[in-house]
Amino acid sequence: MAAATPSPHSARVAVVTGGNKGIGLEVCRQLASNGITVVLTARDEKRGAAAVEELADAGLSGVVFHQLEVTDAQSIARLAGFLKAWFGKLDILIKGMDAFQMAELMRKSCRETNDTAKAGVQTNYYGVKNVTEALLPLLLQASSSGGGRVVNVSSDFGLLRYLRNEEVKHELDDIEGLTEERLDELLSTFLRDFEAGALKSRGWPTEFAAYKVAKAALNSYSRVLARRHPELRVNCAHPGYVKTDMTRQTGLLTPAQGAANVVKVALLPEGGPTGAFFALGKEAPFV
Repeated sequence: MAAATPSPHSARVAVVTGGNKGIGLEVCRQLASNGITVVLTARDEKRGAAAVEELADAGLSGVVFHQLEVTDAQSIARLAGFLKAWFGKLDILIKGMDAFQMAELMRKSCRETNDTAKAGVQTNYYGVKNVTEALLPLLLQASSSGGGRVVNVSSDFGLLRYLRNEEVKHELDDIEGLTEERLDELLSTFLRDFEAGALKSRGWPTEFAAYKVAKAALNSYSRVLARRHPELRVNCAHPGYVKTDMTRQTGLLTPAQGAANVVKVALLPEGGPTGAFFALGKEAPFV
């Protein structure tokens, strides 16, 4: 479960999903360097424990590991139970860096199948959403003391400009009228159109389709959640084009630089922006 003993009395507690490598690992490093207790999660227990050991060797002892598969409801519930038992709250939740799944999706995206499209939506939208909803009570518990930060790691591929269907673009941008149920319907429509070979005719992206649509939906969900819970700070962060497995090491930024763009959003001052999109650490439009 954990590779070190967590302290229930830590002032701030953060969870980072996909924290065993790349940007996620650097986010854990930077949060821990700020005195925050970090729960690093990953699908693979050996890799997660190794990441915690690497950080401990660097003098960062306030990082613990807990296994998490974002598409497994029982795995999510175990994480929630662990956090409640040890800390009773959660100050910061950073999600969307489950690099292995995303890397696999990107490698296969030029020849996406129905199965990979469904898996991409399940991981990059529903996995992130389900973790958020399960940990929401703990985030709300921390909001009374200035905590309660949610950062969904997004991408410029999730911007609405990649959708040619003006009706869908309008719905995803109509945050006052949009509901989570309607997001489910739109994603189901996308998957049906994918299976029917109708992406182009229906105005969906035709390259990296599932990734772009899932990230666009995640951006909209983040805005809906921010509206539903104004006491939280819920934002999206595009870390930049980073040298990771997902980009086949072709990025322009180091993982540490990309992580800094995410951590900056997580550590915004109390009363800062919510329901916003940040690109390279600066607030930017969703379109």
